[in-house]
Amino acid sequence: MKRMLTVEDLARDDRFTRIRIEDAIFDPRNANVGKRENAFRAADPESPDAARQLMHSIFVGEIQALEGAGRTCYDFEVGKEREDVPFELKLDMARQCWDEARHVEISVKLTEHMGTEIGQFAEQTLLFEAACNADPVLRLTGVNRALEGLAIDVFNTMRDFGSETSDPVLFFCEDWMLADEVTHVKMGSDWLRKLTATDKERQAQALEFQRTVDKLFSFGGFRGEDEDNPIHLARKFRGMAGFTDDEITELVDIAAEAKRDAEAAYAAANV
Repeated sequence: MKRMLTVEDLARDDRFTRIRIEDAIFDPRNANVGKRENAFRAADPESPDAARQLMHSIFVGEIQALEGAGRTCYDFEVGKEREDVPFELKLDMARQCWDEARHVEISVKLTEHMGTEIGQFAEQTLLFEAACNADPVLRLTGVNRALEGLAIDVFNTMRDFGSETSDPVLFFCEDWMLADEVTHVKMGSDWLRKLTATDKERQAQALEFQRTVDKLFSFGGFRGEDEDNPIHLARKFRGMAGFTDDEITELVDIAAEAKRDAEAAYAAANV
């Protein structure tokens, strides 16, 4: 079997349509890029469509998370060299594969529950691209710390939305998956510190890669702590997942920077 797959190697049927992350962020059909509004309020008439689109994004994200964790199990040898991983890390990734497969099944049922068909919205593949990094430590921070961290924020927001809209199915499923995501991020936090305990330069490189991925996945203001950010940072759950208070504060700053950059790009494009 081939190791180190690329995005082009991913298997998809003809229901799926891919889109670049840049196109997703700056699509003029989005809710006013540069002055984004929070559609995840129960009284907002746009909230059903916003929730359906996000649920579909969760579904394709779970597929890529499953693929990424599976590749980490297979791509690296067990050993003590820089390019190797401990056997116990592979066991954690195998456990994550089991979780992600279950999340895919749950997400399929939720998309149906919310009136959405598979492929109704486009798929962007940045999650799997982060899982293609040839350095296992960078891959771990990009996927388990940055992207699974985003999943904590998204699932927490969708769980609250299910509560506000009196949808017990959505609330229960998101609450269930949220618990898994906290575990996945905690695994990433723990392994990052274990694998770089004697190599602070490598740890710094990994955390910088995480910041880059975090900025991209703030989607130009989609995530943050302001009232108009659709996805709010779940501070409590990130703390449970191994993030320090300083790391959470830095993530807030990264999200704010992503919003400012998007506002500037939007303004420049509409002069």
